[in-house]
Order: sequence, then structure tokens, then C-alpha cells
Amino acid sequence: MSRLPLLTLYHRPGCHLCEQAQAHLDELGFVYRPHDISGDAALTALHGDHIPVLALGERVLLRGVLSRSRLSTLKLRLLRELG
Repeated sequence: MSRLPLLTLYHRPGCHLCEQAQAHLDELGFVYRPHDISGDAALTALHGDHIPVLALGERVLLRGVLSRSRLSTLKLRLLRELG
């Protein structure tokens, strides 16, 4: 089975959607690094209230509510892309 790429989860402390996203990412076996945007003016301006945001490099994959079903669909897409 192909290994999933390292993703970045942009989040803010105290964000319940971000906490849900992290739990779902963990349950589904994603490899990601959390990145707190609260201390970064540029990232806050870029993502604002649209967090959580899941990205692969500069490519935004998903934003907003990261439900298990959305993440499962993304996982299949990423695995297909990796061949």
C-alpha cells in the first residue's frame, strides 16, 4: 500500500472544528503536522475564519469542516494520485 504524503493542518487553539479534524485525521491514518496560525499574520490573513485548512505543500486540499467522509474521499484521491 502506498504511503500517504505529509500534509499540513492549519489550525488555531480552541477551535472545535480543528480539534475534530485532528481526531479524524488520526483515526484515518493521515500523516500531518499541525501548524498554529494564531501567531502568524500572513497565514491568519490568508486563511482567516476558514480553518481548519488541510494542505499539501502550497496546495489547499480541504478547508472548513473536515468530516470523516470528506477525509476518506481525500485519502482515496491521494492514494490514487500516488499510483
